[in-house]
Amino acid sequence: MKRFLIHTMGCKSNQFESAIIKENLEQNGLIESKNAENADYYILNSCSVTHKSDNEALYLLRSLKHKNPNIINIITGCFAQIEKDKLLNEDYIDLVVGNDEKLKIYDAIKKFETAQEKYFMSDIMLQKTFNYTRLIDTTKTRASLKIQDGCDNRCSYCIIPYARGNSRSAKPDFIIDEINSLVTKGFNEVVFTGIHIGLWGKEFGLNLLDLLKEVEEKTNLTRYRLGSLYPNEINDEMLDFLVQSKKFCPHFHLSLQSACNKTLKAMNRQYLVEDYLALIDKINNKFHLPFIGSDIITGFAGETDEDFEITKENLEKSGLSQIHTFPYSIRQGTTGAEMNNQVDEKIKDARATVIKNISNIKYKEFISKNIGEKTELLIEKHPDKNTGFIKGVTKNYLTVILDKKDLSLTNTIQTAKIIDYRNGKIYGEIL
Repeated sequence: MKRFLIHTMGCKSNQFESAIIKENLEQNGLIESKNAENADYYILNSCSVTHKSDNEALYLLRSLKHKNPNIINIITGCFAQIEKDKLLNEDYIDLVVGNDEKLKIYDAIKKFETAQEKYFMSDIMLQKTFNYTRLIDTTKTRASLKIQDGCDNRCSYCIIPYARGNSRSAKPDFIIDEINSLVTKGFNEVVFTGIHIGLWGKEFGLNLLDLLKEVEEKTNLTRYRLGSLYPNEINDEMLDFLVQSKKFCPHFHLSLQSACNKTLKAMNRQYLVEDYLALIDKINNKFHLPFIGSDIITGFAGETDEDFEITKENLEKSGLSQIHTFPYSIRQGTTGAEMNNQVDEKIKDARATVIKNISNIKYKEFISKNIGEKTELLIEKHPDKNTGFIKGVTKNYLTVILDKKDLSLTNTIQTAKIIDYRNGKIYGEIL
């Protein structure tokens, strides 16, 4: 019986797709391995947001081949889609599989074994329809449901549209059926994922709010959570709908990228800082302790010290709960790569450190506001590794460790009080 090992890099869409890869292989008689030494196949589901992730992917593939020379190294994901020609020339890579084809990766493996075909990929830019693949996985507490793929935006720093193709949406009936199936399997929470879920429904003449209304009306789902949204995709109508919902988890992730209008314009982002700062204030005022996360890139081409200072000051005064930041990475094939005044790597890293410090302060402030709060927790299937105590996730995306080891509470909704935050962990007690 042949064995496989999967390593997943990057976004929640990749994580969802890796679960499908795992099921596809297991349905065809393969067994998942926990280490490389006894695996026949190593599948790397790659990311290509930064050059660091590219280098990490190559390092992993080289080191796996060194540990086990007989292993079949397979790379898929965004790095594979963009750099297929380069990867095919590497002697430690056996098979390159496209982003759309990875959902039926067993077919690629069979072609490799029977005909020594090292390439299993189509032109992603020609893909017109969503790839409907069902996920049966019940090992997680919260289910992910991919509702969209691809992106129609052409942000000047981003290579992902060329790795994922143009936006393609799952049909509403498919999504509703999948949610009802997940509820039947015992899931209380579903996370809607995609490459740009704010574009969902565009080809049907619908929008994300139309879908959420159907979810509320046609499913018995206990609660749902949204993936990343552009700030200009959240309007008053959506907020008014979500604030009255008993199913929606008040957890927003805003794809911001900069807090300086000059930099946003250079990035080809279609909104202003003033608008999204006002949106953040509006969300904080409408919802009770909503979690508002964001993404910020430091050191984009042409970002001066003055530009960064504007970003820093705007983030400090914002009502964000947490900021995920990373230095700008030049991606060949994008407009940003051709721009003048590229920023020195050390300056990018130093600016990222400044934003991380702001994020740490904001996150601790957000947690402090939650101390003493009564909240609903979805108890996770896996207890805290250090203590063995059960833990749960609040609607506003805080993981809370409880004073119990009662595994019978797994996957239930419990009312708890948040009582403490120490050594980077939040503690609570069931009421």
